[in-house]
Amino acid sequence: MRKWTIPSALLLLCLLFLLPDQGRKLHANAEANSEELVDPPKVEEKIGAVPNGLSTDSDVAKREAESISKRSLRSNAEKFEFQAEVSRLMDIIINSLYSNKDIFLRELISNASDALDKIRFLSLTDKEILGEGDSSKLEIQIKLDKEKKILSIRDRGIGMTKEDLIKNLGTIAKSGTSAFVEKMQTSGDLNLIGQFGVGFYSVYLVADYVEVISKHNDDKQYVWESKADGAFAISEDVWNEPLGRGTEIRLHLRDEAGEYLEESKLKELVKKYSEFINFPIYMWASKEVEKEVPADEDEAEEETSESSSSDEGEEEDAEKGEDEEAEKKPKTKKLKETIHEWELLNDVKAVWLRNPKEVTDEEYIKFYHSLAKDFSDEKPLAWSHFTAEGDVEFKAILFVPPKAPHDLYESYYNANKSNFKLYVRRVFISDEFDELLPKYLNFLKGLVDSDTLPLNVSREMLQQHSSLKTIKKKLVRKALDMIRRIAEEDPDELNVKDKKEVEKSDEDDTKKGQYTKFWNEFGKSIKLGIIEDATNRNRLAKLLRFESTKSDGKLASLDQYISRMKPGQKDIFYITGTSKEQLEKSPFLERLTKKNYEVIFFTDPVDEYLMQYLMEYEGKKFQNVSKEGLKIGKDSKDKDLKESFKDLTKWWKDALASDNVDDVKISNRLADTPCVVVTSKYGWSANMERIMQSQTLSDASKQAYMRGKRVLEVNPRHPIIKELRERVAKDPEDANVKQTAQLIYQTALMESGFMLPDPKDFASHIYSSVKSSLNISPEATVEEEDDTEEPEPETETKDESSIYKQEDDSTEPSDLKDEL
Repeated sequence: MRKWTIPSALLLLCLLFLLPDQGRKLHANAEANSEELVDPPKVEEKIGAVPNGLSTDSDVAKREAESISKRSLRSNAEKFEFQAEVSRLMDIIINSLYSNKDIFLRELISNASDALDKIRFLSLTDKEILGEGDSSKLEIQIKLDKEKKILSIRDRGIGMTKEDLIKNLGTIAKSGTSAFVEKMQTSGDLNLIGQFGVGFYSVYLVADYVEVISKHNDDKQYVWESKADGAFAISEDVWNEPLGRGTEIRLHLRDEAGEYLEESKLKELVKKYSEFINFPIYMWASKEVEKEVPADEDEAEEETSESSSSDEGEEEDAEKGEDEEAEKKPKTKKLKETIHEWELLNDVKAVWLRNPKEVTDEEYIKFYHSLAKDFSDEKPLAWSHFTAEGDVEFKAILFVPPKAPHDLYESYYNANKSNFKLYVRRVFISDEFDELLPKYLNFLKGLVDSDTLPLNVSREMLQQHSSLKTIKKKLVRKALDMIRRIAEEDPDELNVKDKKEVEKSDEDDTKKGQYTKFWNEFGKSIKLGIIEDATNRNRLAKLLRFESTKSDGKLASLDQYISRMKPGQKDIFYITGTSKEQLEKSPFLERLTKKNYEVIFFTDPVDEYLMQYLMEYEGKKFQNVSKEGLKIGKDSKDKDLKESFKDLTKWWKDALASDNVDDVKISNRLADTPCVVVTSKYGWSANMERIMQSQTLSDASKQAYMRGKRVLEVNPRHPIIKELRERVAKDPEDANVKQTAQLIYQTALMESGFMLPDPKDFASHIYSSVKSSLNISPEATVEEEDDTEEPEPETETKDESSIYKQEDDSTEPSDLKDEL
C-alpha cells in the first residue's frame, strides 16, 4: 500500500499542471466564437422573465454607459420646458452661495417617506396593491457609486406616472414656489425649502444632472432627467432594471460635492435630519470582517512530509498516526475582507410610543424639526406629550412652533389644511383632518396615534367616526393647557411680588419673554378662538394679551387689569383704533386718564369682531369708551349743566338734522376737547365702520342699518361751547353761528375717527374761516388766468417718422420677446 502512494501523488500533480493550459485554450475558443454570434440571448427570452420587460443585453449596457458618461439627455426622450416660476427657483438654487448643501438629502428622504405613506394608506383597502416579494417592503435605500460619482435614493412608494412626472417636477408650479422665491429674496434662507413643497429642487445644490426613474402601478416605468438648463426630458425606461414600484433618484454629483460620496457623511446626515422617519432607511455600506481561510498549500505539504518521515517498519504506529492526523482540524488563518450589505440607519423607536419621562428635550426638538420640516436653529416654544385612556385610547404630541407660517391667515376659512398627522395603530392615515383640531389651532404641529379608530375604512367614513369628537375635545384641552403653561413659566408674566420669589429660586432666563413671542406670532389665533369656540371662550380669554394706558408698553392680561381696577369700578374699559399712538391722543380718554382709570387698547381689525363675542369676563362687563353708556362716577352738577345747556343742545340737534345726528348731549368723558361724536351701544364704532367700508365687496346700502346712531357730546366747560351758547341765545338764526356749529361738528366727527361724508364741504368751511381770520372779504374771487393760446408743438417730419418706422421694423421678434 505504501509503495503506490508516492506514484499516485506524482500523477495528480502532473494533471494539475495540464488543466490550466486546457482552460486557456477553451477560453480563447470561446472568445473567437463570440465574434460570430449576431444576436445574443436577452433576459426576456429566459424562463421567468417579465413579459415586455427590460433587456440587459450588451448594447443596452453600452448605451446606458454612454448616456451616463456624457450626462446628456437621451435622444429619444420627449422634451419639455420648465414652468417660469420653477426656472426662476432653480436659477436661485444653482447660483446660490448657500453653505448648507446638506439639506438636499433630508428633502429627498422626506419625499420618499411621503410616497411610502401614500401607498401604505391605499393598501389598507387594497392589499394587493403592494405586490409580492421586495415590492411589498416599504423602505428607503441609499446607494453610492464612487467611480461614476452617482448617489441614488430609492423608495418603494406609490411611484409616479408620466403625467405625475410632468406635473410634479416641472411644468405646473405649486403656489409654494412663488412664496418660496419671495421668501428667498427677502431672507435668503434656503433651509425653509421643505415647508413650501419644492424641496426636490434642492438636489441642484450638489448635482448638475439628475435622473428620476419611477414606476406607478397604473403606468409603465419612465425616466425624468434634467441638467437644470431650463428643460427636462421624459422617456419610457428601457435602460434600467424594473423597479417593480416606486421611485429612484440618481444624482450625478458635481466635482465640489465629492464629500457626499462618503458613507460616513451620509450616515451623519440621516442621523441628523431623518432619524425619526417612520420607514426604515438602509444604506449599501461596506465594512471589514475577519474571515478564516485555509493555510497555504506549502505549509500543508511541509507538515505532510514531516509526518511521513517515520519508520516504515513500524506499520501499526504509522496507521495510528494517520488516524490522529485525520482527526486533527485543518490549519486556518484569519484575513480581513471588505463586504457590502444593507445597513439600517434609523433604528430609533417612534417618539410618541415611548414614555414621556424617557424622552429628552433634545429628542423632542429633533423630532419636531423632522415632523415640521423646520430645520432652523430655533426650538419649539412648547410641547405636550401625553397618553389618553378610557373609551378612546390614543397617544399624541403637540408642538407650538417658534414662528407662524407665512400663509397662516390667508384664506383662513376657505383653506383645508392642517399641520396635524393622524395615525391609526402606527399607520399614517392623513394630515388633512380638520376634525382633529379647530381652525384657530391649526398653527400647532404634531400627531395623534389612535388604537380605537378603525383602520380599513375610507377616509370619509373615518371623518364621521364618533371617536374623533372625543379625541378633538381632549386635544383642545391639552393644547390650551400647554399654551397656558408658556405664560405661567414666563417671568415677565408674573406680578411684582411673584417675580421676586422666582428670581430668588430660579436664575434661568431661557423662558423669559416666551409668551410675548408666542402672542406676537399667534395672538390673532387666540382671538379667533374666542369668536369661534363658545365652549372654551373663558379659557381662551385668560390667554388674551393687550397694551393699555397702564401697561408701560408691555403686554397685560385681563386678570392683571382686574387686579388694578379702582374700587367701585364695574366695567372693563377699552377703545379700538388703528394704532396705539393714535388712541393715546384720543379725546375719549381725557377724563378717564385724569381720574386714573385704565383703558385697554385694541388695534387689530379682528378686535372689533372679538368684542362682539366677549361680552364679559369674571363678572365684569366690557365698555367701549367711544360708545354711549360710559359711567364714571356721579357729578352733583350734572343736572344743573344739562338744564343750562338745554337750549343749545336742542338748537344744535335741529341744525344737524340733515347729518343724521340722533341727539346732542352734555358729555361726561371730555376734559380739554370741545366735543366728540359717539355711537349707540350696539351699533358699529367709528373704527368698525371704517373697516367695513374698506371691504372689497362691501355694499354701502346694506351697511346702513348696522351703523350706530351718532350722538354729539359737548364739553360744557370748554370756552368754545360757552361762547356758542351765548351766540345762539342772542340770535339763533345767525348764519355765521350755524356755519361755525357745522364746522365744529365736522371737526369732532373727524377727530372721533369717522370718515367725512362730504370732504369738499368741510374744506370750504375751513377756507371761509381762514378768510375771516385774515380779514378777507367773503366775496373775494380767484383771479382768472389769461386766455391766450399757446402755439402747438411742431409735428414730426416725414423723414423722422420714416426713421422711427425703420427702427421698429429692424427690431427682431426675439428682442421683443426678451423685453417682455
